[in-house]
Amino acid sequence: MSIAQNIAEIENKIFANKVKLVAVTKNHSVSAMLEAIAAGVVAVGENRVQETLAKYPEVTVRAAKPVEWHLIGHLQTNKVRQIVPLIDLIHSVDSERLAVEIDKIAGTLGKRQEVLVQVNVADEDSKYGISVNQALPLAKFINNLENVRLCGLMTIAPFSENPETVRPVFKELYQLFGELKGLNLANTDIKWLSMGMTNDYMVAIEEGANLVRIGTGIFGSRQ
Repeated sequence: MSIAQNIAEIENKIFANKVKLVAVTKNHSVSAMLEAIAAGVVAVGENRVQETLAKYPEVTVRAAKPVEWHLIGHLQTNKVRQIVPLIDLIHSVDSERLAVEIDKIAGTLGKRQEVLVQVNVADEDSKYGISVNQALPLAKFINNLENVRLCGLMTIAPFSENPETVRPVFKELYQLFGELKGLNLANTDIKWLSMGMTNDYMVAIEEGANLVRIGTGIFGSRQ
């Protein structure tokens, strides 16, 4: 199927749940991104700072309509200065040090940078993210930063051919999301639960996700 047909099929599945789609564009061309935007995508997600910097100018000029830019991959503190001017939502804040650097750079731009805390629910060594028991303390820390607004949580579940096996991961993050909302932190806007990718997004939605990150399901395999 075409990119437009893939998007239509995904949006038909998620529409009733009021879930937002982020098209993951890592290793996909600007022309493919433009095709996705023309087909209705309102948010694109990049994993790497350098790739974002390379694509951003051309996409911004050529896209038929404005699009949100999300950074969904790991962010090193030394790359914050480059990426904060471009990004609407950073999904991958996992330390006080990174949050402080984002706050500093956003402050120089007169910007309130929206972020999610990335939680490594499954405690996988191969993935970034803060542990479940450290997530709420980090949220409270971010709440005290002037130029950062915490908007929710993100996780990457272990890959599995059977998405039912990772349902407990999504269930646990949804519970944590509820606890975070219950803190009623004054300077936050807790609205996004970012979980679910091509292989498991419907299970993630069933467990409360309202932001899903889909690449292969839209664009096919990465080049």
